[in-house]
Amino acid sequence: MATMHVELVSVERPLWSGEAVAVYARTPDGEIGVLPRHAPLLAALAPGWTVRIQPEGAAQLTFAVHGGFLSVREDGVSVLAEMAEAAADIDADRARRALAELGDETTDEAVAARERAWARLRAVGETV
Repeated sequence: MATMHVELVSVERPLWSGEAVAVYARTPDGEIGVLPRHAPLLAALAPGWTVRIQPEGAAQLTFAVHGGFLSVREDGVSVLAEMAEAAADIDADRARRALAELGDETTDEAVAARERAWARLRAVGETV
């Protein structure tokens, strides 16, 4: 099976690097799936969503990604995130509490916090 090199990095640190058969992400225009030999592309990542990576021969990895870009080149895919967290590192109870505490606030900070909580809950498999 064909693979591509994929890297997911945040401002703080690299989170994952390796060979994968697919990458799935949400852009402002909708969900995108990237397979090996995909056409070059640069897209913003939609807030409040996840990036999923299907490594070669391993279980799918899911990350809550908070802002950034997806870059597809001939030599692979880079996900450049402002902040990102692996699903295994997410405290779903904390994300639910954060949503409850935000209530109906509409400040820019509240909207960003709500989108981070949604991404975290989506990453652990909860419907938001």
